[in-house]
Amino acid sequence: MCNLYNITTSQEAIRQWTGALRDLLGNLEPSIDIYPNQFGPVVRNAQDGTRELAKLRWGMPTPLERVKGNADSGTTNIRNPQYSHWQQYCGIEHRCVVPVTSFAEPSPTPGDKDPETGGIQRNYWFALNEDRPLFFFAGLWTRWQGVRKVKEGPGDHELYGFLTTAPNALIKPIHEKAMPVILTEREDIEAWLTAPWSEAKRLQRTALDDALVIVEKPATQIKVPLQAPAEGSLL
Repeated sequence: MCNLYNITTSQEAIRQWTGALRDLLGNLEPSIDIYPNQFGPVVRNAQDGTRELAKLRWGMPTPLERVKGNADSGTTNIRNPQYSHWQQYCGIEHRCVVPVTSFAEPSPTPGDKDPETGGIQRNYWFALNEDRPLFFFAGLWTRWQGVRKVKEGPGDHELYGFLTTAPNALIKPIHEKAMPVILTEREDIEAWLTAPWSEAKRLQRTALDDALVIVEKPATQIKVPLQAPAEGSLL
């Protein structure tokens, strides 16, 4: 399950790749790590039909039967969009793309812990290549009323999450259950944002085994040698 990713890019690059005409983001930091229940940029189709870049909170509303306690901290990764809870968010009006340049998965090795963070597992980081160019996750978003954190109380929120699928050969040894659905071509971005669900759902597919590379490993915390990007990468 991907619960940490990084964006190191410009707003202009995101707008160019997605055709976003309205920018509600404010100033995007040059490099930012996004964690669950924090705010991150997405590109969506607004109610007036304009494609816009906006800042939403990571974590879609959790199915009620799975909410524990008085707050819903959100569901970050969506594996089964055919599940009844998620079907309401599969229309064009609820689809978005999430800009990303690299994402993390915790090491499955018990000894890969960072003593400086209280023994939290170190991460493997994945990107299209060593330069970490821009690509996108296939996402869903919605407006929601409720409690994300007890100390904040109830409120109005705009939330997002992204789809996952079966892992490819690179990711499976590290996370055997899933990987994010990645979009690396303009045609796929456009299809995800505009096509009927019968077509768009086909994009929930496993990336080719050479689509990504490991750019950082827990054992040494150094970058691995440069590898060529997959054909069609967003460069």
